[in-house]
Amino acid sequence: MDAQKAIITIGREYGSGGHEIGLLLAQMLGIPLYDKELLTLAAKNSGICEDLFESNDEKALPSYLFPIFPGAGTLAGGEMELPLNHRIFLAQFDAIAKIALQGPCVLVGRCANYVLKAQPNLISVFIYGEVAARIERIMQVESLTYDQAKDRVRKVDKQRQGYYNFFADGNWGHRSNYHLMLNTTGVTHEAAAESIIAYIRGKA
Repeated sequence: MDAQKAIITIGREYGSGGHEIGLLLAQMLGIPLYDKELLTLAAKNSGICEDLFESNDEKALPSYLFPIFPGAGTLAGGEMELPLNHRIFLAQFDAIAKIALQGPCVLVGRCANYVLKAQPNLISVFIYGEVAARIERIMQVESLTYDQAKDRVRKVDKQRQGYYNFFADGNWGHRSNYHLMLNTTGVTHEAAAESIIAYIRGKA
């Protein structure tokens, strides 16, 4: 398979280097990267304030909670408006689908592998790592104490899992959802990106 024609999605545990590896992949292949950029595009296309995308990014809220701002809970087309987190997910779903139509790219997080599961040139990757190594990395990157970094890793992983399991198929990080799973503990980001490219090129 031609790696430069692939649409690559990256799911990731917090602190495993998913964003950095995605960025290197995009640079090596000469294709665009979408991570936080997805939020900007979804906000622009949907008319929902970008700050709301930021505050609800990869977080699942109970479906009975409705947004608290003007117009919340009003009737639309005879039906109650969807809760804010549902509307944000659907806006991101739409943005991801439109991005994929534009051509090869790297998409980080936000259930992109689930949204694009029918895409013929999709390569879905899950990046993970040993907890101790991820905590150490977050301590360095975010200048946190051990306890702060440990709590941050646990919290963000739980949020991402909850988000994926709520909106997708309930199997965040399970091998059945990905073409390739890569443990980045002790591996440079460059080596990880090269391994993903080698996998894609070796795929029929």
